[in-house]
Amino acid sequence: MNDIEEAKLIKLSQQGSMAAFNALIERYRKETLNIAFRMLGNLPDAEDVCQTAWLSAWQSIKKFRGGSFRAWIFCIVSNACRDEFRKRKRKRTMETTITDCLQPSADCCIDDMVLTREKVEAVQKALLQLPYKQCLAVILRVYGDLNYEEISRVMHCPSGTVKSRLNRGLHRLRDLLQNGKCL
Repeated sequence: MNDIEEAKLIKLSQQGSMAAFNALIERYRKETLNIAFRMLGNLPDAEDVCQTAWLSAWQSIKKFRGGSFRAWIFCIVSNACRDEFRKRKRKRTMETTITDCLQPSADCCIDDMVLTREKVEAVQKALLQLPYKQCLAVILRVYGDLNYEEISRVMHCPSGTVKSRLNRGLHRLRDLLQNGKCL
């Protein structure tokens, strides 16, 4: 979808078109679910948070004033994740597997799939050990593919703060993985 088509869908959504908004949901559904999953560590909670976030986005679409819709929806999802963290009082668990996030190629053997799955699970466990703001910065950069400016809008902080949180988060993540605390 190009930017012109997206702008048209946003405008139609702001005029009350549920079909246009559903097209926006389809465009960003996987990315928002991936971010929520990475933040929360389990698929059922991620799905619930995304549903809440999309409902919130629909209710406030008229307030969207331009810029990156992607960054705007990521901000709503990250806020919903933060709210979920508060409800849990930061009690993080890994309740489901990561099968939906892995899509091995057809020629991948079972041993490779197991190793890949173990690595993905180790990274997920390490992410869940990071402080919330570092975790969010890493997820938005690595899995959301947002640039520093977009992340700063999502996190409501200066780009320098984003760089610092991202740097600290990546270093902590590396340390956790190297020390085997997540394997």
